[in-house]
Amino acid sequence: MATRVLFVCMGNICRSPTAEGVFKRFVADDGLSKQIESDSAGTNDYHIGEPPDSRSQAAAKRRGYDLSALRARQVALDDFADFDYVLAMDEVNHAALRRLCPAQYRERVKLFLEFSPEAGRRDVPDPYYGGAQGFEEVLDLVELAAQGLLRHIAGPR
Repeated sequence: MATRVLFVCMGNICRSPTAEGVFKRFVADDGLSKQIESDSAGTNDYHIGEPPDSRSQAAAKRRGYDLSALRARQVALDDFADFDYVLAMDEVNHAALRRLCPAQYRERVKLFLEFSPEAGRRDVPDPYYGGAQGFEEVLDLVELAAQGLLRHIAGPR
């Protein structure tokens, strides 16, 4: 049975689809696509069915990640049972997930950057209202944490 990871931000158009796209690529590059699955979602319903923000897609594409097929969705109650890891991009979404999460699955809800202590921070900042540099910073943090998460799940390579 595959290990399943869900990345979560507020609207599921910037940070969490970036994390999903980066992590899927790292997993595929390690030949682990059958053992590790991932998805992304938002705590809010602002953008259901929409593709990732064009600025997220452009920044990701410059680094070789394709986010174009991803579509936003909202976190569902079943996600807590269906995913082994429910990873929030920041404290606000972490708190929202913990409020929604049934008690028996609370240990699955974590901050994504817990897998990247070298990042020196707890939150992946929301780049939505900022400039292009914010999307690059998101990618930097996501790449670090995705590597740490993959090591955590699959062991050292």
